[in-house]
Amino acid sequence: MTNFNQLPADLPIPHDDGSTGHLIGMRLPNISLQATNGKAINLEGIKGRVVIYCYPMTGQPNVALPDGWDQIPGARGCTPQSCSFRDHFQELQALGAEVIGLSVQSSEYQKEMADRLHLPFPVLSDVNHEFQNALNIPIFVAAGMTLLKRVTLIANNGVIEAVHYPIFPSDSDPDWVIEYLKRH
Repeated sequence: MTNFNQLPADLPIPHDDGSTGHLIGMRLPNISLQATNGKAINLEGIKGRVVIYCYPMTGQPNVALPDGWDQIPGARGCTPQSCSFRDHFQELQALGAEVIGLSVQSSEYQKEMADRLHLPFPVLSDVNHEFQNALNIPIFVAAGMTLLKRVTLIANNGVIEAVHYPIFPSDSDPDWVIEYLKRH
């Protein structure tokens, strides 16, 4: 049984391949994505600051991860990342930011994870890659699935102002976001 909450010590560290350099200054796309709270959310219409953390996929209890998952730089760690955003949620809100998770998994898949992890924020399904295609978010393929690389965007009134990529370890992501928000 894999413990999704704990990261193996020997994970390969992802390197910056330059694939997110174009994102700062871009507008969030005018698309609506299904959320785990049952609503469709249009990211372009969110007023104020929003943190959108994109991740490959979360594991499910008693379901094996894809073969070689731990050897893909940046793949492992979606559950610790989500739990870390959960644990820092009130602090992020106090700093004036909403939090949204996003992956290409179905809303049903994400809902199980959001309920199990007690996430206080919505997680969006980009199952048709609309968000990924609109912003050209970097991807990788594993076990025949096209998945998002781990990227966190901070947008203000629909315009991306900061990008965190690559992210390692995954549970350090909210710390980076908090430091950015405190400085800006």
